Amino acid sequence: MTGFASARSSADDIVGFSLAIKSVNHRFLDLHLRLPSYCDALEIQMRRLLKEMLKRGHIEVTLQVERKASAQIQLNADLLGAYMEAFSKAAELYGLSSQPDLNGLLRIPGVMTAESSIGVEGIPELDQAVMAAMPALVEKLNEVRAQEGAALAAELRSSMKRLRAFAEEMAGLRNGVREAQFERLRTRLTELTEGIPVSEERLLSEAAVLAEKSDIEEEIVRLRTHIDRFIAMLDEGGELGKRMDFLLQELNREANTMLSKTSAASGENSLRITELGLEIKAEIEKAREQVQNLE
Repeated sequence: MTGFASARSSADDIVGFSLAIKSVNHRFLDLHLRLPSYCDALEIQMRRLLKEMLKRGHIEVTLQVERKASAQIQLNADLLGAYMEAFSKAAELYGLSSQPDLNGLLRIPGVMTAESSIGVEGIPELDQAVMAAMPALVEKLNEVRAQEGAALAAELRSSMKRLRAFAEEMAGLRNGVREAQFERLRTRLTELTEGIPVSEERLLSEAAVLAEKSDIEEEIVRLRTHIDRFIAMLDEGGELGKRMDFLLQELNREANTMLSKTSAASGENSLRITELGLEIKAEIEKAREQVQNLE
């Protein structure tokens, strides 16, 4: 699930930092930390905490350290003196009376430098301050992700409601299809055995067996059971993504079986059942896309 959270804090009076964490959909937990080069030990701690608090998602964490200390200006007097002496010699050599431009000399690289009074070694409290801020930041991220999760759960409930409606319509059409298949098979068997003495009871028995093989009652029952289980999982909460994906695969398997059993059937009811089977598969595929975003 997607989300974003950020925070600003400080390690002491002269060192501050900003933290940002962003997540996008991913099948597994994929951590990417962007920290200053001197934060190797801190990175290990942050990874451990993130693995404890997050289960899935492509996670990006960015840490920016801000040093508030003023810089100190350093004058390289020896280098400046060398430039002044060289200027005087050049003026004497060519008989010039001009004086050196001090502003120009100070702009020469190396004559003046600005050095921060605080270096990396001056912020030992940074790791502790960052780790103290991390739990609240991750909780804030999870709140945003939870809002998206609630919206996804509502959409999945709607999908299950549509699947249940398709299953109920199929159940109402099933009996008519079964009777039509029975008559069609009975007629066909009579034609194939024309001129061969076969008892009516035997014909009815064989037609019943063939009609039974094309009946979809068991698939409808399992479809309803899987839908009920899916909704129960939404009610239970927790880590649902992978389990729901497996359950949707079972739903898709039942839809495929129903389409296979009714592919050779004829009649208005049979055609409608085929349409419903295709709609069920399309709805399951949409639900699977949504489930990929759930943790």
